[in-house]
Amino acid sequence: MKAWFKEIENDADGSVYPLQKVLDELTFDAEGLIPVIAQEEGSGEILMFAWMNREALDETLATGAMCYWSRSRQCLWRKGESSGHRQRLVSLRTDCDGDALLATIEQTGAACHTFRKSCFYIDLSDKQGATIRGSSI
Repeated sequence: MKAWFKEIENDADGSVYPLQKVLDELTFDAEGLIPVIAQEEGSGEILMFAWMNREALDETLATGAMCYWSRSRQCLWRKGESSGHRQRLVSLRTDCDGDALLATIEQTGAACHTFRKSCFYIDLSDKQGATIRGSSI
């Protein structure tokens, strides 16, 4: 855990810090990426997992539209750019040690490239095997 996040662990609810300071303290991996979970506002459903680099993070905060880093294409991925299934940022949080992000979003259309609401649609069970549990939108 980075020392700065440790330092603020016991600070009072409502304490405020400069955004740039917090962003500078985030832990990006060796490829310059940080994991982000997209959670639907209202329902709380986890819709997808993705990665952001600093540029995607800065763009998301500046525009309010979710922007990720595509590891397969090696470029910024503006969610919904080709499908129209956009994500509007409601809130963005970091975890207690600054190495993961949680984005609360408003989803338009499907979050998954399979046109399902969520990317987490395969249910794994020791007894039943793997079962698809999520219809396409």
